[in-house]
Amino acid sequence: MILDGQDSHAIERAALALRAGELVAFPTETVYGLGADAANDDATRGIFRAKGRPSDHPLIVHLPDGLRQAESLSRFAQPLPAFGRALADAFWPGPLTLIATRQPGVGAAAAGGQDTIGLRCPDHPVAQALLHACARHGVPGLAGPSANRFGRVSPTTAAHVAGEFGDDLLIVDGGPCTVGIESTIVDCSRGAPVLLRPGVITRAQIERVAGERLRSQAELAQPDPRASGTLESHYAPAAKVRLMDGRMLQSALDVLGAQAAHIAVWSRTPLKSRSQRLILRRMPDDATEAARQLFALLRQFDDEGAKLIWIETPPETPEWEGVRDRLMRAAA
Repeated sequence: MILDGQDSHAIERAALALRAGELVAFPTETVYGLGADAANDDATRGIFRAKGRPSDHPLIVHLPDGLRQAESLSRFAQPLPAFGRALADAFWPGPLTLIATRQPGVGAAAAGGQDTIGLRCPDHPVAQALLHACARHGVPGLAGPSANRFGRVSPTTAAHVAGEFGDDLLIVDGGPCTVGIESTIVDCSRGAPVLLRPGVITRAQIERVAGERLRSQAELAQPDPRASGTLESHYAPAAKVRLMDGRMLQSALDVLGAQAAHIAVWSRTPLKSRSQRLILRRMPDDATEAARQLFALLRQFDDEGAKLIWIETPPETPEWEGVRDRLMRAAA
């Protein structure tokens, strides 16, 4: 059932359902999340069952903003190092997840059994209304991975979520997501910042705020903690995704000629084809707009019957890193 996120009664209904241990989908600026009380391990395990997600693949805990943030943060995590606090101050609310050392005895299911936990303060008014309503009812944060079956394309509208889980799930509608890909993830648990998943917040922005460079796994004695959305194959539509440069795309279309069918193409390079059965879409030149369109477009290609999705490889520039990461995992 889809609830109007602008309706305070709907927000209250969703918060009470979450307090009772139920699952509720909610919007964020990145993608829609499948939420449960992160402090209730039994409720959180329901997310893994609903998604078909391995129980050791951790979730991200979403926190309220403002005065309640410090209380919720300290409930789930031990104090952040100075660079982590600087990142939170600069980018929260926003599309940044910080991996912190978990407080013992809380959030074990959300953490996938690790002693670290991912935390984020989303920048979406409906998400924040829900988080504050939850906090008033004793729910300090919501575990909220993307509201889709495990490994599939993330949802960026309430309708996408309903298509995945049907009418029985409560879905708070906050409109289309404005960012469109999941948050940047930075590990703060090992004494130095480590980028675990790129997003729209770039390496340069992180390093400038943190006051130090991002480290690699090879530089640290401990292995990276497991983090949401970092498996090699992820974010995949039903159709097979292949990345190619613009010249290869045009050559492939030339070879197929008028026989090209059940193929969707997303490219920045203008392409020509003699086929009337091809789905051609123009990729924005702006990385931010491409990120916003990405998951919705992959779902649309599936809905239009594409069996193959050919995508022009994004530029290897910092602003495109998040889009490039998602497409490489979709094609893996």
